[in-house]
Amino acid sequence: MISGKRTLVAVVAALAALGVAPLTTPAAAESPGAVAQPKQPLQATETDHDVRFATFNASLNRFSAGQLLVDLASGTNVQARNVAEIIQRSAPDVLLVNEFDYYPDGAAAKLFRDNYLAVSQNGAPAADYPYYYVAPSNTGVPSGFDLDNNGSVGGGNDAFGFGDFPGQYGMVVYSKYPIATDDVRTFQHFLWKDMPGAKLPDNPATPAPADWYSPAEQAVFRLSSKSHWDVPITLAENKTVHFLVSHPTPPVFDGPEDRNGTRNFDEIRFWADYVGNQARSSYIYDDDGAYGGLHRGAKFVIAGDQNSDPLDGDSIDGAAQQLLDHPRIDSRVVPESPGALEAAALQGANNVGQLSPAQQDTADFADAGTNPGNLRADYVLPSRGLRVLDSAVFWPVVEDPLFRLTGTFVPGQPLPSSDHRLVWVDVKVHHH
Repeated sequence: MISGKRTLVAVVAALAALGVAPLTTPAAAESPGAVAQPKQPLQATETDHDVRFATFNASLNRFSAGQLLVDLASGTNVQARNVAEIIQRSAPDVLLVNEFDYYPDGAAAKLFRDNYLAVSQNGAPAADYPYYYVAPSNTGVPSGFDLDNNGSVGGGNDAFGFGDFPGQYGMVVYSKYPIATDDVRTFQHFLWKDMPGAKLPDNPATPAPADWYSPAEQAVFRLSSKSHWDVPITLAENKTVHFLVSHPTPPVFDGPEDRNGTRNFDEIRFWADYVGNQARSSYIYDDDGAYGGLHRGAKFVIAGDQNSDPLDGDSIDGAAQQLLDHPRIDSRVVPESPGALEAAALQGANNVGQLSPAQQDTADFADAGTNPGNLRADYVLPSRGLRVLDSAVFWPVVEDPLFRLTGTFVPGQPLPSSDHRLVWVDVKVHHH
């Protein structure tokens, strides 16, 4: 994507604007900016609710089937405890967790909730989530085809979504409010070819368009690398916000055909069409065979690791803007953190040449060589009509005591929690 210059001087100046002292002074430890204080009890009236929505790619995936269940059953897994503490200190009411391996009957979701979230971590308030939602993911599900065109069939690259076993890199929604489970819509099986104008990748070795996947492969190939879910959250009787969640594939790990970049673009586009007008969304069908998108007056929040920075990184130009510039989406308030700003300055390298404001970054990626550096990858985007009250990214500065929960990316070394940060937005939901 386009690149530009983001100098250390500008970063330090922006840090100062956020109320964070220069990086070389001990005063930086005084800034509470990245530490989301526990949300005050809801001051709900008959017509209004203040609700904190959040997304967190928590890297609670494992590399063998069953391992996450073992880790979560113990109650002592260090990474899971750190993830839980971040959630407890951020105090979301409704939360999407990406990269959380799927197991039937919510086995992993219940273990994480009961053994970690519901148990105070290092003095943080325990988090009570009576409701959760999980569903199958396309990751690791064998397609039976040679989708990466390497001459053999099998392995993660030939699954409907990259994964070493079915359900790896799945997701879960936790909520303090009831989930209208009978009204959830999932789009796991929606076929990519059925999206009008789909960016199906070209095989660079042939002159024909959109021919990386054969006709037989296109007949079964699914758009979602994991899934897309419309999860209705019931705030009160007949008062609902649709939590629209997904985790598009990263636009890397492919070749000149850009099969992951094009898929990422269209996975993001799916929600743009879903919340669009009837003409724009009429092609969409869910896993129960019902057609159409979200009805015009519905309130919604789009959340997830979109794997697309507006200006930096490897995604196709304009991918994130499909949501950020959408007339039904309010993207004017951008969650920020002083920790992200500090990290860009301290890590330098590829972070220096980026265009997106460093304080808006949500992911701490490798900085050298062809790596993208830190990016804004994770989004919580409310519909217009939901008044944004506050927002932040949980990314403490180095001298903050809670920096131990996030750490900093060092190649070859594990992070305390994840290479992504939790992002939250508070909205006021007004009902007539």
